[in-house]
Order: sequence, then structure tokens, then C-alpha cells
Amino acid sequence: MRFTLRQLEYFVAAGETGSVRMASERVKISQPSVSAAIAHLEEVFGVQLFVRHHAQGLSLTQAGERLLREARSLLAHADDISAIAGELADGLAGSIAIGFLVTLAPMLIPEVTRGFAATHDRVQMEVVEDHHAGLMEGLRHGKLSAALTYDLDVPPEVAFERLVSLPPYVLLPADHPLAQRDQLSLAELADEPYVMLDLPQSREYFLGLFMQADVTPKVVARSAHTDVLRSLVASGHGFGLANVRPRNRAALDGQPLAYVPLDSRYRPMVLGIATARAPRTPRVVTAFQAFCRETFSRDGIPGMADL
Repeated sequence: MRFTLRQLEYFVAAGETGSVRMASERVKISQPSVSAAIAHLEEVFGVQLFVRHHAQGLSLTQAGERLLREARSLLAHADDISAIAGELADGLAGSIAIGFLVTLAPMLIPEVTRGFAATHDRVQMEVVEDHHAGLMEGLRHGKLSAALTYDLDVPPEVAFERLVSLPPYVLLPADHPLAQRDQLSLAELADEPYVMLDLPQSREYFLGLFMQADVTPKVVARSAHTDVLRSLVASGHGFGLANVRPRNRAALDGQPLAYVPLDSRYRPMVLGIATARAPRTPRVVTAFQAFCRETFSRDGIPGMADL
């Protein structure tokens, strides 16, 4: 073979980052080594893989785009072989990159990573936090092995396995007159100020609940951060809506909160595990999927209060 897997790894890093400098930082090797690997591959294959832009990085040629796809596949198969060899020697081994939706990450990451590592201590796990669209892109381009997210706007090339439903609930200050109710409807909250979680997918989902109830929300504040939303609600700015139910019933400043379920007419969010559709699923990903099936249920969700 006239090239090495290491040279392909350097090429993939350059292709994905569009920069020799950023590629060298990713693979932890010198910039001349990355440049030499690219030059060697271009000489071996007899094609130009990149267009070099002075002080503006690299862009892939058509040949480079095709080689990038094939190189990713080859490197993935090489990881599989390494994992199988480790498995034959002493249990499952390899590496896995798991994406977590940003609103779920604070609760899921600690227990999921600790729980998976407890039975697969030879697997190296990389954790990535991102918005839903970023997770989908990471799966499509091979940067993520799997992602824990919702079943919203999942592209055809991504498979989604349902794990558990998360029904919506109302977030209120603990001393609110409605805080002791067993459940609420949005019609009962029509005159209350609303603090919106202003994130893609989440925003549309919650506005869709209002539309279903034929209620126009009185939006008084917006935030893309769940902790800010919780603090605004706890301090009396208005009510919030959420599906993720932290075990801690207080805002970051210590002010108490109440969780009141919406009645059952409102569609829940579905939390699941997303993976790229492929002819073969690496064994380490299969093991992570099995772990999630055993770990997530209505009787218990990592980091969350009971439903």
C-alpha cells in the first residue's frame, strides 16, 4: 500500500476543518506533517485534492470530496477492526463520539457516561453538546457515532430509535396559586405571562401546543438557556413550559419551583437515540444502543425526576 491510514486521517482532518492549522490541532501533529501527508496522497493518486487559498485555508476539489467520503468509511472500518481485536482479547474496545442535545446535556451526560463506562471501560467516549440541527449534521458527516435528542426534523439518512416519551409540563414559582394543581390546561394559563424557551425545534414545538389549544401566549421574556428560563419563572416573571424535568426543584439562585403536568391532550416530546443509516453498525455503537434501551424508561431517566 502506497499510503497509510495515518495520512488519510490527516487528510480527513484537513478536509473537515478546511485548514492545515486546525487539522494539525485536531490530530495533534505539526502543520508540515499534515501538509506532507496531503502532498503525498495527491502524488499517489495523481489528482489535486485541495485548492489552496492564500491566508484563507483550503477547499476540497471534486476529487477531494469523493476521497473524503471514502477515507471516512475506510477509517471507520479500521476502527471496527481495532474494536473487534480488542473485544476478542478482553471485551469491547474502541472509541465513540456521542452527541447530546444542549437542553438534555446537563442531566444526561454525567449518568450516561458513567454508566456506560462502568461496563465498557475500554471504550473511549467523546462527548459533544449541540443543538438538534448540529447533531444531525454531525451524524450525517460521520463526526458523531450516535446522538441523544428528540424526534424532531430527523433527516432521512438518520435513523431514530424511540427510548421514552417526555410529556410537557408547566413550570411555576412554588408559591403560585396554581402550583398545587394536579394538572393544567393552556386555556387556564391564557391570561398568565409566558417565558419562552427560545431554541429551534423547542420553540416551534411549544408554540404548536398553544395553537392546538387555540391560545395566544402572552410572551414577556425569551431565553435560549433553560437555567435562565427557570430563574425568570422562579422570580415571578411568568410561567414556562418544558419536557425535561430536573430532579432539582429550584432555580440556580435557590428560589423554589413547581412542576405541574399539562393534561394528556398535548403531544409529548420523544427522546431517543439517533444514528446515521449505514450497512453496518459498529459494535461499540450497538453496545451503546443496548445500554440506552436498558437505562431509559418511564421508571427512570438519567438525571431526571420521575415522570
